[in-house]
Amino acid sequence: MPSSTVSLSTSEARRETVIQSAVTVFARAGYLGTPVTAVAAEANISTAYVFKLFPRKEDLFVAALARCFRLILTALETGAHAAVDQTPQALLAAMGDAYAALIADRSLLMLQVHAQSAATVPEIAAALRSGVGQITTFVKERSLAPDNAVQQFIAYGQLCHLITVIGLDDDSADWAQVLSRGIQHF
Repeated sequence: MPSSTVSLSTSEARRETVIQSAVTVFARAGYLGTPVTAVAAEANISTAYVFKLFPRKEDLFVAALARCFRLILTALETGAHAAVDQTPQALLAAMGDAYAALIADRSLLMLQVHAQSAATVPEIAAALRSGVGQITTFVKERSLAPDNAVQQFIAYGQLCHLITVIGLDDDSADWAQVLSRGIQHF
């Protein structure tokens, strides 16, 4: 009986390795602060081979960002599917919980933050807009929530990014408590 596993060619497997390495490395230092040589070193592949797969640094960053958004969409779908109550409010809550668990891997969170800071690069801005558009469309269509609830869901996610990036989870200052009240991260 044939195996149900998919076998990647060497170049496809290396491409996947490079993209995963790019997520990790770009998350550390951002688009501007990361040379392609650092991604190649993380992937344990020559820089020349990385450039063969991704002729420009922008292409590599965009591929990493696309991977990030695919993982987010998968997590949101998994969260929605697991929700016992399929009302819009319950679906949004379940998707939010799934997203919070996903960004416990800070590399996905930081890649998004770095993408926002590099949005002056047209290809990155386009990829960021596309990813946010896909997420927003998915959340709206899957939850059937009204537009204002979807907007609040996305805004809440951005607030979670801010809280996590600047470390407000354990900050006892009044202003920090105002921002982080009721928000729990894994």
